[in-house]
Amino acid sequence: MTRYVMVVDLRRCTGCQTCTAACKHANGTPPGVQWRRVLDIESGVFPNVRRTFVPVSCMHCGSPPCLDVCPTGATFKRDDGRVAINYDVCIGCAYCAVACPYQQRFKTQHAQFAYGADPTAPEERQFDPARLGVSTKCTFCSDRIDLARETGQVPGVDPDVTPACVNSCIASALHFGDRDDPQSNVSALLRENRHFRMHEELGTDPGIYYLTDTDG
Repeated sequence: MTRYVMVVDLRRCTGCQTCTAACKHANGTPPGVQWRRVLDIESGVFPNVRRTFVPVSCMHCGSPPCLDVCPTGATFKRDDGRVAINYDVCIGCAYCAVACPYQQRFKTQHAQFAYGADPTAPEERQFDPARLGVSTKCTFCSDRIDLARETGQVPGVDPDVTPACVNSCIASALHFGDRDDPQSNVSALLRENRHFRMHEELGTDPGIYYLTDTDG
């Protein structure tokens, strides 16, 4: 079996938002829609305070609540563990957005561009009318993962088949790979480091792990 997951080293993330920009550039998401965000969290009591930067996106859950509520089957799980959306089947009811405990579903009714009605050249090139009026989210850059099946390259190792956010990280805080492969980069990181998953207590089996030296 294959289970693609992302590992985020919170000890290294600087909150630079480069991954957010890389995601938007790679996927051509409209203004106000960020499939990848970085939360800025302050903890502690003065003078012992700290800031933690937490990258978040669709968690590609093993037991996704969004799938259970979808009335048409538009949301489905791929055989490599990723959660995907069939835009041709989605009716835009947004039940999945309500069910997602991570607030990682988005819906855009009309074409929107950064500078008004006229798209820039990159926006025009990436505009996908199939994503209007339906639910959208992070895909772990599915086009790149699909390419790996054709070329034999390894996601998380070869940049051409690795999610854009991971390739862009200036601090090497983001890692991607097959959790079910004991020899993979992510398996090694999870064996060797303390980690947690966001809202794991909900039973969603999220596919993003966070490395940390403190309690999650």
